[in-house]
Amino acid sequence: MKNNAKFPIGIAIGISIGTVIGVVQDDVGLWLPLGVAIGAGLGIAMSTQDENDSKDKN
Repeated sequence: MKNNAKFPIGIAIGISIGTVIGVVQDDVGLWLPLGVAIGAGLGIAMSTQDENDSKDKN
């Protein structure tokens, strides 16, 4: 999988988590943007980890 494909996957995971927590807490307006932010961080972290792993192999 390409490194740039990890970012949208992270955001999708974050949206899912934010939506679930928002529905449970009855505050989707708060948790949806928090989920996007957490997902963006997760996507960047996954991309960075893959870049570091590929550099270590070379």
